[in-house]
Formats: sequence, C-alpha cells, structure tokens
Amino acid sequence: MIIQALGGCCKKSQTNYENAVKAAAAAGLYTTVEHVTDPEQIMNLGVLSTPGIAIDGKVMASGRVSTVAQILEMIEKRRPQAPAAKTACCEDGKCECDCECVDGKCDCENETCECQDGKCECTSSSETTKKDDRRNPGEACCGRGKK
Repeated sequence: MIIQALGGCCKKSQTNYENAVKAAAAAGLYTTVEHVTDPEQIMNLGVLSTPGIAIDGKVMASGRVSTVAQILEMIEKRRPQAPAAKTACCEDGKCECDCECVDGKCDCENETCECQDGKCECTSSSETTKKDDRRNPGEACCGRGKK
C-alpha cells in the first residue's frame, strides 16, 4: 500500500503528513508514507487544493488536514479484503457430497466419508477409495446428487 501526503511545506501539510505516518503505524502497515511536495505531481493526481491524502494513487481527501482516525478509515477502505475461509466438510453441518453429517463426518449409507485435500475419502467395510476418482460427471463425490 502506498500512502501519499499531498502538500507543500506549510504547517497544515506537515501536520497532514505526520497524521498519515501515525495512521500507517496504527494500521500495522510497514510502508513509507511519501510526502509529495511537487506541485506538478500533486496536480497530476487531480488535486487542486492541499493538503490531501492519496492511497495507491486514489485521492481520498483534499483541501483539508485529515485526522489520524480519518486516515485510518481511508486505509481500511483501500485495504484488500481477505477471502472468506472455506469450511471443512461437515464443519457447518453440511456435507459436500450431500450425505448426512454424523459426529463431524459424512455418513453415506454403508460408507463413512471424510473430505481430505478436496476429495472425499470413503471407507466401506471392505475397501477405501477416493470417490472423486470414480464418479460420473455432474455427480457429487459420493454419487448422490449434483455438484
């Protein structure tokens, strides 16, 4: 993440820069906050009134001093969101192979299945097979229902 405090050497621009440095530290970012003082560079961002804040090239504020709290909010808006964690088979009471979940495991009629590495390990009384390897196209890994 690139944070830029926009503005010359006036007191307001200096305060804006200091607040940006404090906000970056409070957000746990290990990045250098750039203090952009070149008028041409500031105008290239579309800013006509300083001080301002830009994050990753997007102007977040201009024409005013931003507080640490305001800059923290800007950082959070621009921070990439982590993808939602995938729940394990039966963890949420649902089974990827449309079987019933019993004690945190899939119970497929005469077989017990556990999902491992994205595949359903099904153990019957006589053998252990990877159902994913022998299913028909469009079938769930235990042959019940559609994916």
